[in-house]
Amino acid sequence: MSESITRPEHISEAEWELRIKLAHCYHLVDYFGWTETIFNHISARLMDQEGCYLVNPFGLNYTEITPANLIKVDVDGNKLDDSPYDGNPAGFALHGAIHEARDDIHCVIHTHTNAVSAVAAKKDGFSMNNFYGAQMYGRVGFHAFEGITLFQDEKSRMLESLGDKHVLILRNHGIAVGEMDIERTFFLLWSAQRAAEIQVAAGAAGGEDVIIEDAIGQKCADLTQMLIKESGFADKFFNAMVRKMEAERGACW
Repeated sequence: MSESITRPEHISEAEWELRIKLAHCYHLVDYFGWTETIFNHISARLMDQEGCYLVNPFGLNYTEITPANLIKVDVDGNKLDDSPYDGNPAGFALHGAIHEARDDIHCVIHTHTNAVSAVAAKKDGFSMNNFYGAQMYGRVGFHAFEGITLFQDEKSRMLESLGDKHVLILRNHGIAVGEMDIERTFFLLWSAQRAAEIQVAAGAAGGEDVIIEDAIGQKCADLTQMLIKESGFADKFFNAMVRKMEAERGACW
């Protein structure tokens, strides 16, 4: 198994475990076909190192990412370890802002798949009128498109758009999701992706949608959160997907 690779002496056991999970997450995003070549980002906060998070080295395919070559940066995107790689500045404003401001979010994933980007381009945005959309009821914020997210002054506006939510629709762009750990963030991304795919398919099918009542949507979202946080549901899902991926592709590194 890929977990048996040797941990460098200068990296703590806790950080190494996080690096393994984050590298698996990158490989899973590629496995599901959600990559945008070498672009986009997945970041994970280092809990024992204040103001630091791990992110992908810019220029590598997601399949080339390993626990060892992930880079460590601060919330402003400054590299904190000795690495031949640099990060992609386009990700620092979004990820750094969320990691700095939201203590309850320890992992952030940003993608712009076809389905998600199509929904993000629509005025009404995400629909809650399907099984997966209902699970995100009350958890979605929207941020107006300002171009490529390179500039520090956009941070405050993105955070205002996110508020206390865990899903941020970047209008005309894509999506960012964040949760308390890598497993729960990946499950949230999977749910959002499925919601977008079904919404796009339902729209192509024509006809009127059946509207889910607000009370039912809230009930669905609350129940999903209970399952994810209390039952180990997201951990089981993440580990199962890693096993499935490695059974088909072999060990990740």
